[in-house]
Amino acid sequence: MKKTLLALAAIAASSASFAQSSVTLYGLLDVSLESVKGNQTVTRVTSGNLDTSRLGFKGTEDLGGGMKATFNLEAPVNVDIGAAASTFWDRQAWVGVGGGFGELRLGRTDTPIGAIAGNVLSALAYDDLKIVGTRAANDYRRASNAITYALPTLVPGLTATLQYSTGTGAPLAGEVAGSSEGKAYGLSVKYAAGPLSAGLGYENAKDEVAGGATSTKANATLVYAGYDFGAAKVTGYYNAETRPVVFVASGERRLTVLGAKVAVPFTPEFTLIAGLSTARNVEGSVAGDDNVQITTIKGVYNLSKRTSVYGMFTNVNNDTATGVGVLSATDGKTTRGIAAGIRHAF
Repeated sequence: MKKTLLALAAIAASSASFAQSSVTLYGLLDVSLESVKGNQTVTRVTSGNLDTSRLGFKGTEDLGGGMKATFNLEAPVNVDIGAAASTFWDRQAWVGVGGGFGELRLGRTDTPIGAIAGNVLSALAYDDLKIVGTRAANDYRRASNAITYALPTLVPGLTATLQYSTGTGAPLAGEVAGSSEGKAYGLSVKYAAGPLSAGLGYENAKDEVAGGATSTKANATLVYAGYDFGAAKVTGYYNAETRPVVFVASGERRLTVLGAKVAVPFTPEFTLIAGLSTARNVEGSVAGDDNVQITTIKGVYNLSKRTSVYGMFTNVNNDTATGVGVLSATDGKTTRGIAAGIRHAF
């Protein structure tokens, strides 16, 4: 009888332990047929035009006393060719601990400006922030070797994040003894309450070039504000950044992007999103025009809570050689991309 009671107690304790922790396997598959025109035209099946295809694991464990341990591993996937995209855990690879003090994470994750670009405004191949090479959508979309601290919510709707990276990784230098190469810090403040949303993100790179022969400090600021009128949600945004002269043969780049998006839910299932933006000093030229005007249109129809079909079109009116996706263009040549696809989340 005692053995039976002990066995039942062990099973109960084991069940309670499992109940305090959880691991979730999740993913998203996004594949489309696209036609992109630059100096040439390419028609192909491709992955991740509306959302990045991915496979991930995330979990949490209750540590007691209001504290919990968390982790996230997330890999980008090229659905069109059935292969991993870039570094395997490129999207997320971190472990953290959270409680009444907020949450502290160690590892690779979104930068403060990258989280705004990717999760609020969109920063994929057909989007302006990606096309003109902003730091929020490219070099600093995510940071490796990062210490990230999410402050506790003291005011309803208000969140803030601080981050420091000891070396942001390729294409930057990473950790180098006695040097600030690859080191960066950033912060963001976001507010969302009712129909209003707004936020600001900032990133500062201390030194981006191995050897440190020249000053290569740089920074980027991204701000946005949105209001949902019910019949349409309007979002405006502004990006301002510098890029060291060593990266740009024609002089230091001081890129600015001013844009707006309007999302109209015509039905509960169908939403149309239109965007218009202008980017200045795209190539860093010290003389002449190097500006770009970008128009985007996206239509998304939800077949269910997990499956959607979509169509998108982007037009780039160039004073530069900026192209959509895989193709570049001759200076002054208009480029465009059109795609239709399906997205499924699980």
